[in-house]
Amino acid sequence: MSDLKLIETYKSFLQNYSNEQIRYIPEERVWSIAQMYDHLIVVAHEYLDRVEDCEKAVEEQHQGKSEFGEYLFNIGGFPPIKIKLPEELDVQPDNTKSKEDIMLELDQLMSRMKELEMKVGTKNPNYKIKHGGFGWLNAEEWLALVGMHFRHHLRQKYELDQKLALSTYIEETTST
Repeated sequence: MSDLKLIETYKSFLQNYSNEQIRYIPEERVWSIAQMYDHLIVVAHEYLDRVEDCEKAVEEQHQGKSEFGEYLFNIGGFPPIKIKLPEELDVQPDNTKSKEDIMLELDQLMSRMKELEMKVGTKNPNYKIKHGGFGWLNAEEWLALVGMHFRHHLRQKYELDQKLALSTYIEETTST
């Protein structure tokens, strides 16, 4: 599945929720669906900023990926584990946006991705920007991270759906 088609799939998932459901926080230290979407969008734009940084580079970088970066790109995505960010990077995502806000942001993200996809193949692959965990990545690799990150969060979305369904079931059975 292409990365843009994957984001379209996330958009179709979003249609199935109410605004109240997307903001539901099932338990402490667990994000809402809205927070997960916000995280995906914010991180995607950070990755796309690095794509643009690679495009502006004027000096070749011949260093490569870290060991984990090589692993990540060899398997084509993040491993199926929960990844805990360092405390200084672990910012609570926004939980105030509506479905319409998120949909608009996903559309803007897709437009930006389409624009950058057309440029990426024309740049020197040795123009790289360092990622803190994955090592030196070129524009194509930074762009690929967007899709890898969205695919990684599909499992989290499924878990949140299960928690939301359980909450709805409990609410319905206790109110009768």
